[in-house]
Amino acid sequence: MIRLAFTIIAGVVLGLVVHLVSVLALPRIATQDAYSRLTPMTKVNAVTQLPLAAPNDSPMPFMDPAFALAICRYDLSGGPIKLTVPVSQAYTSVSFYTRNEIAYYAINDRSAGRKVIELDLMTEAQHSELPEDEEVTAADRLIIDSPTTTGLILMKALAPEPGLMPQAQGSLQAATCAPQTEAPAKAEAPRRR
Repeated sequence: MIRLAFTIIAGVVLGLVVHLVSVLALPRIATQDAYSRLTPMTKVNAVTQLPLAAPNDSPMPFMDPAFALAICRYDLSGGPIKLTVPVSQAYTSVSFYTRNEIAYYAINDRSAGRKVIELDLMTEAQHSELPEDEEVTAADRLIIDSPTTTGLILMKALAPEPGLMPQAQGSLQAATCAPQTEAPAKAEAPRRR
């Protein structure tokens, strides 16, 4: 009887270990992840608008047909990027994902509190190299630290009615995701007389 109980317990524990390992390993070994699917249709550090979701033809699974979508596939190895997304009439959100599809930050138009969602995306090392500027506050400049050098930025604009989809798409067409061209301003030291 003890052998039977031990065999059953060992089988359950082995099954749990195999299940856990396969669930954790699957995202890393999958060949058709979001990054791989979007690579042929997007440019690096540029906004690409995705076609509208259709029942039989959509670039990504489970796309909501009420949202216009745009993607920025970023690479921070050349430096930080600046993201600017105009707010649509109904609702706009921006989500950040690593290369392995791990979400690490999201912001929407209500939390941004402005007509344009504007932020700088950089690695922690690039952020630590920025000069301290007492005149620039966190409210003036939103800086997001990416845990990886490559990933995806997903921009969504809601069209509450089908007739408002062109407006939602228009707000995403005006979005930009480009490397920073200007170096951050350094605080000048006071001059002595």
